[in-house]
Amino acid sequence: MRVYTHPACTRHDPGPGHAERPLRLVAVTESLREAFAERLHWCEAPAASRGQLLRAHSDELLALVLDTPVDGPVQLDPDTVLAPGSAEAALRAAGAGVAAVDSVLKGEDRRAFCAVRPPGHHATVHAAMGFCLFNNIAVAAAHACDKHGLARVAVIDFDVHHGNGTQAIFDSDPRVLYVSSHQLPLYPDTGYAHERGIGNIVNAPLPAGTGSDGFRRVWRERLLPIVDGFRPQLVLISAGFDAHKRDPLAQIELDGEDFAWLTAELVAIAERHAAGRVVSMLEGGYDLAALRESAVAHVGAMLA
Repeated sequence: MRVYTHPACTRHDPGPGHAERPLRLVAVTESLREAFAERLHWCEAPAASRGQLLRAHSDELLALVLDTPVDGPVQLDPDTVLAPGSAEAALRAAGAGVAAVDSVLKGEDRRAFCAVRPPGHHATVHAAMGFCLFNNIAVAAAHACDKHGLARVAVIDFDVHHGNGTQAIFDSDPRVLYVSSHQLPLYPDTGYAHERGIGNIVNAPLPAGTGSDGFRRVWRERLLPIVDGFRPQLVLISAGFDAHKRDPLAQIELDGEDFAWLTAELVAIAERHAAGRVVSMLEGGYDLAALRESAVAHVGAMLA
């Protein structure tokens, strides 16, 4: 199994006290190296090209992120910052997903995890927001469809915050199924059950305090059958671990075993329909101990 990462992803620094800090990625990569040693093939994430980014984003957003002179922090919204290292980090984060998709579709490996930051699923066609500069999973999904000609790509998002950007980018694209569980009410106040796109968007909002039983029930009884029925040729995962009970930004009560369970279910669907092909990308998760536990559980289930 391949893991794509790059040192540049630690050089995006939103500033002191920011939840989306470089130590998040250090925690993930250290924990994976400790847990799995030689079982992982570590790969350097390439920079995404402008053409690859333009499949999901506008010229205006590319110019903002890549061409803005940055001598110090540039505040894009109350949560999202451009810093001197941000442009390369964003390019490497998006490029990791593209490279991982290429790898699994060429048969070099069946599964890949992208240990990158900044996260991506809030970024829309035109706007960076919610800690996200480019929508890494959307760039990967669009690459799978446009470059490789796939007709059925499933994007599974279990981050505790709804991936409004991913939904908006694909809500009229029948090639992409977007399925999300997330806490509501919570930032960004999207992802209500009535938001269905052209029938390719499936949202399962969860109330604060939802624990393992409620989370697993909604996936087992509602969401996983929809993914299975879609018969995806590729499974992409927005792997946010901020639904962990230790996370400071939300109030869902999961632990590493819940992430391992859902990952194993998604791998089983990929085995049935997609020759086992799964690409996962790190999204949220802001308590470092919980992040370590969750990343190991998730990757372990992908390796099994």
